[in-house]
Amino acid sequence: MRVLVVDDEVRNAELTAGALRDAGHEVEWVNGGAAALRQMEAAPFQAIVTDLRMAPPDGLALLDEVRRRWPATTVVLMTAYASMETARKALTHGAYDYVDKQGGFHEELKLILERAARERRLTDENRLLAGTVEKLKSGLAEVVGDSAAMRHASDLAHKVAATDSTVLLRGESGTGKDLMARTIHFASRRAGGPWVKVNCGALPEALLESELFGHEKGAFTGAVRQKPGRFEDAHRGTIFLDEIGELPMSLQVKLLQVIEEKTFTRVGGNQPIVVDARILAATNRDLEEMVREKRFRDDLFFRLNVFPIRLPPLRERPGDVPALVTFFLRQRGVGPEKMSGEAMRALERHAFPGNVRELEYALERALILAGADPIGVGHLPVASDASGTPSWIPEIPAEGLSLEALERALILKALERAGGNKSQAARLLGLTRRTLYSRMERHGLRRSGAGEEAGDDEGESASRARSGSAGGAGTEH
Repeated sequence: MRVLVVDDEVRNAELTAGALRDAGHEVEWVNGGAAALRQMEAAPFQAIVTDLRMAPPDGLALLDEVRRRWPATTVVLMTAYASMETARKALTHGAYDYVDKQGGFHEELKLILERAARERRLTDENRLLAGTVEKLKSGLAEVVGDSAAMRHASDLAHKVAATDSTVLLRGESGTGKDLMARTIHFASRRAGGPWVKVNCGALPEALLESELFGHEKGAFTGAVRQKPGRFEDAHRGTIFLDEIGELPMSLQVKLLQVIEEKTFTRVGGNQPIVVDARILAATNRDLEEMVREKRFRDDLFFRLNVFPIRLPPLRERPGDVPALVTFFLRQRGVGPEKMSGEAMRALERHAFPGNVRELEYALERALILAGADPIGVGHLPVASDASGTPSWIPEIPAEGLSLEALERALILKALERAGGNKSQAARLLGLTRRTLYSRMERHGLRRSGAGEEAGDDEGESASRARSGSAGGAGTEH
């Protein structure tokens, strides 16, 4: 425990702090109540051991202030004037216990703090268990999808969940690697332990090492106190290393040591720390290629790749789109009837480069645009997709047709439907805006090179485009 000893007798404060350090606690001491409050404001301690008789604020006044501002902190009073009345008063004010400073009280104090630490651990474990139940109820551990690829991935996840094996989740961004990692954790025997996530690509190398492994006081400029790392936070639980392909080479050696030996040292330290944490990792990178290019250690890759699970992109499982749509709508308190059939078919045709995450954001936007109305194709930013199967194919007359003329007519129709908004027209045709501009130029529907990067604010109206006019300013809707 982090313990603060408070005593205006400096010698007694030093001796008490030393005895508690020998018992394995992280201890600091101050020589008065005012200094103790300043220390608590800077970095709260888990326990305070304070003398009763001091210059104001005395022990009872300090106790009252700590109980008011830091109610989770354990407070033990030391007094040379022990009596039943003193004990009752201290306990009534919220003290955890008290000791008589006469004689060898340090051993008794150690036992009191040991008991307090056990009770704190039990409280934390109960809180974690309660949080796990709530997370399971809220569907965090639910993987949606009934395609063969997703069933295979889910089956693998549930099989490996029962073990402590390292798992490497692979797949494009937005395929649900985070959700699958949570599923594995909450389906494992570690479900009641901590769940810790670290994004390896979110911090620079120097900060990432401290984030993962912690640091000792004075390890670098600004390290004013000892800080446990995320691996220590994950003790008896699971640590999820997202974007593991971004881990710098210098930290890959240290991670390999944790996997193989279950030990590491804090930055600036030399004391090995033993940790019992299961490691799950995820990447959208080609780690094999990175190994060949000497940007990722082969020995670390082999240790991480013990049990790989591939999460398929959404374009490979379009049959899962309706179930995902229903899931996301229900999360927002809306039934599946909110989605029109035409809109659902448009979503099923879309390639979804952003995968499940893109689908979720598209639905969130569509709900805002639709309001009280059903969600239609016009409410979706993915109204059409060139790689999907078209919902309409024109009949070819016996005499044949001109593909060039048909393309020109379709561009005009899209511009008309989009009210002259070229970005929307491009989406309706499954094109990028740049490609649309190029094809409009080819058909004489806009001035050569005019405003290609300027957006749609110069967009001609559909009626003027139909006549082949090059001019006419419009506004984007």
